[in-house]
Amino acid sequence: MIQNPLYILAFLCFLIAASEWLCRKTFLKHLSSSLLVIILGAVFANLGLIPSASNASPVYDGIFKYVAPLCIFFLLLGVSLKKLKQAGLPMLIMFFVGSVGTIAGVLVAMQLVSIETVFGDSYKAIAGMMTGTYVGGSVNFNAVALHYDVVRDGATYTGVVVADNIVTAIWMMVTLSIPKIMGRFRPNPELRVKGAESAGSEEHDHEKLDPLQLSILLALGLAVLLISDQISGWLEDSGISFPSILLLTTFALIMAQFKAIQKLSGAKLLGMFSVYLFLAVVGAFCEVTALVDVGEHALGILVFTASIVIVHGVFMLAVGWFFKTDWSLVAIASQANIGGGSTALALAKSFKRDDLLLPAILAGSIGSGVGTYFGFIVVGLL
Repeated sequence: MIQNPLYILAFLCFLIAASEWLCRKTFLKHLSSSLLVIILGAVFANLGLIPSASNASPVYDGIFKYVAPLCIFFLLLGVSLKKLKQAGLPMLIMFFVGSVGTIAGVLVAMQLVSIETVFGDSYKAIAGMMTGTYVGGSVNFNAVALHYDVVRDGATYTGVVVADNIVTAIWMMVTLSIPKIMGRFRPNPELRVKGAESAGSEEHDHEKLDPLQLSILLALGLAVLLISDQISGWLEDSGISFPSILLLTTFALIMAQFKAIQKLSGAKLLGMFSVYLFLAVVGAFCEVTALVDVGEHALGILVFTASIVIVHGVFMLAVGWFFKTDWSLVAIASQANIGGGSTALALAKSFKRDDLLLPAILAGSIGSGVGTYFGFIVVGLL
């Protein structure tokens, strides 16, 4: 039954409901629903009540392929392009600061473990894969892995994937906590767009939604997702690489500037639910038990992976502290590096920072484009 799609979807919805209830009614209200849904997803996956990374369901593939892009579409329908002018450049600066921190992390991690013993002849490619994935998300990880044929080394590849899933989920929890924790020690000024609506407004989570508006929003979202995939496929056939997610983002931003679209109610609600569903799967992929099956080098793989992210994080926090940067911006830029655009957007929405939604997507999109290049550069320099 655990692989039954209806069971999985019902359980994921239960996790979202439980997270919201715990966040509203219990002592856990100081935590965010986003953090709770990741934790619950990880707990129940490791207990074997829902599929995890090693026995992932096609439902998870569908959520990554369809729900994650749709959450971007729905949330961007409430974004004004003027918000990019003030927050866009600082976000990109912090994103590239994070990329430097990732490269530094790879170099440090290589000194902490006997990398040739742990990874064998694939150690250079592994270093490049981790650089790529922690510059702009997992799409870069697979690009480097395929080029150097690391996938043929099943045990090593599996171990790195498992460690990456665990560390990425944990880092999502860490970045969710950064503004609150760091703000106690160094209350840096927030970067807010003048005239933007209050991101903490209750209406963001309590929109009215009727069948007409719901059907219009779903039709628009699914149509734009289909068109983006089709155009991206045509361009690929012509030898032009242009990610579908960039096309979807562009269409969403264009549509968001029309008053008729702005009047639709429910986009934020749909977007937030999609974010929670996506994060529940991120938590489910945090499969601690799977690392035990990798073998004798499991600890070395985990130490190597975690060290990269820790150095990256310390570097980001140090720069944020020194330059008095908005901690939410620091956290989102870091998440754009480690998890990619979808998790960065989820983080911005969790912080109720609608002014940072578009910059988060922008940073994540750039990361998807440049991460692979960073990965190949590191391999070439080793």
